[in-house]
Amino acid sequence: MSADHTVLIVGAGPTGLTAACTLLRSGVPVHVVDRRRGPATAPKALVLWSGALEVLDRLDVAAPLAERALPLAGASYWSRGRKVAKVRFGGLGNTRFPGPLCVPQPVTEELLYARLTQLGGTVAWNTEVSSVTQEADGVTALLRDVDGQESATTASWLIAADGMHSTVRGTLGVPFEGATYPRDFLLGDVVLDPAGGIELPDHEAQYHLTPEGVLVVVSLPEGGHRVFFDQPAGTREDRPEKPELQQLLDARGPGKWRISEVWWSSRFQVHTKVAASFRSGRVFLAGDAAHVHSPAGGQGLNTGVQDGFDIGWKLAAAVRSGDTGLLDSYQHERRPAAVGAVRNADRQTKLWLVRNPLVRRLRDVLLGRLSSSGALERRIIPELAQIDLDHTGSPVVQQSSAPADGVRPGRRVPDLPLTPVHGTKATTLHAYLAAGRHTVVVLDDGRAATEAARAAEEARGRAHPELSDVLLVRTGPTETPKAGGAPAYDLATTPAGSTARTAQAVYVRPDGTVGARVPLDGPGRVAELLAHLPVLAPAQSGDLPGQR
Repeated sequence: MSADHTVLIVGAGPTGLTAACTLLRSGVPVHVVDRRRGPATAPKALVLWSGALEVLDRLDVAAPLAERALPLAGASYWSRGRKVAKVRFGGLGNTRFPGPLCVPQPVTEELLYARLTQLGGTVAWNTEVSSVTQEADGVTALLRDVDGQESATTASWLIAADGMHSTVRGTLGVPFEGATYPRDFLLGDVVLDPAGGIELPDHEAQYHLTPEGVLVVVSLPEGGHRVFFDQPAGTREDRPEKPELQQLLDARGPGKWRISEVWWSSRFQVHTKVAASFRSGRVFLAGDAAHVHSPAGGQGLNTGVQDGFDIGWKLAAAVRSGDTGLLDSYQHERRPAAVGAVRNADRQTKLWLVRNPLVRRLRDVLLGRLSSSGALERRIIPELAQIDLDHTGSPVVQQSSAPADGVRPGRRVPDLPLTPVHGTKATTLHAYLAAGRHTVVVLDDGRAATEAARAAEEARGRAHPELSDVLLVRTGPTETPKAGGAPAYDLATTPAGSTARTAQAVYVRPDGTVGARVPLDGPGRVAELLAHLPVLAPAQSGDLPGQR
């Protein structure tokens, strides 16, 4: 069995590429295979929300992606020819990405693939997995190339990101539980001419909810629009052409819009399914191999990207520390997140498909009231953004009943304005943490905090290879360290006059979640913090990738 800690990744879509880049950044070798001839060309998924954008930012992909994306300003809901509700995007707090971006999936894959090659990775295209077997110390996969030639490869771990019809999931016998909608769905990326009708959506998504079905229209970065319809299952099986799309547009749209060109179209069924387990021994399911959704809200790709990052950093930590206990948390944390995303998308889809006239009127009234009160934005946007997932019950998160200054293990670390003093140019805590490293943040301006930061820094260099950063955040006015007298660790201060915070040391995971916190009320508290999680256990002996 292979002893080089290689991770085999099956599938080079956004999920698999995210996992591969995350592992390579930590020095863990990967072997990526994909049955396709090359990166995706079909637009497919379209919207990236805050949680996925933060992941892509940690991989240095978000900035070039934003240059090719269209920021979406909001969504509107229409019924019986009038606007009944609207939702504004761009106001989400506690994130560096307050609104969603519209960008076709091939762009996301292209940039992730480019980042993979920059990190020294490659993809074996035209290669599929036909079977998987496991042993106590590794995985063996039988690979088949485009010519039908078979070969066996071994790895320490396997990430299955091979889509809804996952061969790996089937080989393992993991149930894929859920249902299929009794409707077919049609997509078309088109050029629309308003032809004297109401204005075309601009930086917006429109939902036209009619008795015959839904029409969704979304602005595209290239200047066109995506149109989306449903129809009874089995109506047709061929790819939608311009006449069919135009007929549906005439029946459900505001009138007079004309399709002048069709760039791409697709007809498909929508499933709502989740794998019974996201882990089987040394194999982890991620992305569409683990969960499939309605396209409502654009949750599929977003959830998959976060799957890829989560299992990526956890596998890297396990390889580097030699402690695999952290890997148990992948199932505990990502499956509830996927179930929630599937549930939210299903709820929106059922909202589209209401047929009963009385229920439709009640729906429209409710949407209008929720919209006018702002409740629609307050509830829907955070769910879609997926930036503050609840990991308080995770087996690797410290169980704590009372948060201190908003710092609660298992939840996202609050943002904090910073005034740089030494070692960093970041002006907010989230900006500092954007690199996605394991960090201990020491909060307070007292001697205990300074000593705690020194202790954490010394531990980082001595025995904790996964602890990438130690950040001291001083509260209240204080003298700037003299030249040459600044500590070795990163040092920053909040603006003078800010509210004093409880003296504490906080472990922040690469995903921005608080893993543990301890008050600085006695000696040895930092050692207690570092010993709490397997991810920060001292490295074992052996030549591990990326070991300091």
